[in-house]
Amino acid sequence: MDVQSLREEFPVLERIAYLNSGTDGPLAGAAVAAAREALAEQERDGRVSTHFERRSELQDRLRGAYARAVGADPAEIALTTSTSDGLGRVLAGLRLGADDEIVTSDQEHPGLVGPLLAARRRGVTVRSVPFAHVAEAVTPATTLVALSHVSWIGGEVAPAGLAELDVPVILDGAQGAGAVHVDPRALGCVAYAASGQKWLCGADGTGLLWIDPAFADKLALVSPGYAAFSDPSAGLEGGFKDTAARFDTPSLPREAVALSLAAIELLEAAGWDDVQARAVAQARRLADALRERGRTVMPRGATTLVSWEDAYAEDTRDRLADAGIIVRDLPGRSLVRASVGAWNDDADLDRLLDAL
Repeated sequence: MDVQSLREEFPVLERIAYLNSGTDGPLAGAAVAAAREALAEQERDGRVSTHFERRSELQDRLRGAYARAVGADPAEIALTTSTSDGLGRVLAGLRLGADDEIVTSDQEHPGLVGPLLAARRRGVTVRSVPFAHVAEAVTPATTLVALSHVSWIGGEVAPAGLAELDVPVILDGAQGAGAVHVDPRALGCVAYAASGQKWLCGADGTGLLWIDPAFADKLALVSPGYAAFSDPSAGLEGGFKDTAARFDTPSLPREAVALSLAAIELLEAAGWDDVQARAVAQARRLADALRERGRTVMPRGATTLVSWEDAYAEDTRDRLADAGIIVRDLPGRSLVRASVGAWNDDADLDRLLDAL
């Protein structure tokens, strides 16, 4: 992979050591151009039949690109607005109640915590245990396991024992898809939700949901829209698609889809294996360098996130931003987190280390 050529695709890197892709990935010039073109065509030609045909075509292409990114069939991919959207559709669709128990971890993002709290309000028992011990916490009373593939706190990877469980597992893949190799079936999950705007460098308001077809048949549709129908003209005599597309969010803006598609195709052209291997290696380099400098780095796996203890995390975040280095703090945890992508070079990492 030509790292310099990849970096040149992201204008922000000309000025800024951008280490915040775990929140939002950098925007590629080609992706922004695709969004502008989509908007310009709508402005010029109006939003008539050709607009909707074009949007549908772009969505089909994005679905295929998402599928390739996680090693799945396009028929198993639903287009969503976010990781949270996908997780919410699955948890609500299961219609769990007072006789059910969900096991989760103590490191979950609000994107999963929200649907879990909604399930608790329906009477579901939600039990939180240490991230590394989720698999062994499952009992005969457990109905479902729900946790992150990669913890947003420090970059730990979900325990391998999940693949051996006899209960369904759903994974929050916000810090997985695009960042590390993803094979949902090998992970042992029945649903995998991820973001379009993070490691896939797409638009805010885009995301994906992989669902195992056998599991999908057990899910109720929460908010089916026009695109969910096999024949929208059939009215009450109609039915829904037999693919994961029936779980699509009701509507996505054409310009957002165009941006996300251009971004993911750019990364795909660079080669997913190379993109992910480089990002993981660079993150490891940063973690090792922080430890050498006496920083306490949070437990992590072979991932792209590096978090370290800082009693003044918010102030450190702001001070680094003033120096042109973008990281984030994790509120309430006294942690600063850097998200390292394949587009980050040694100069970005050294700039951070020197500023600390």
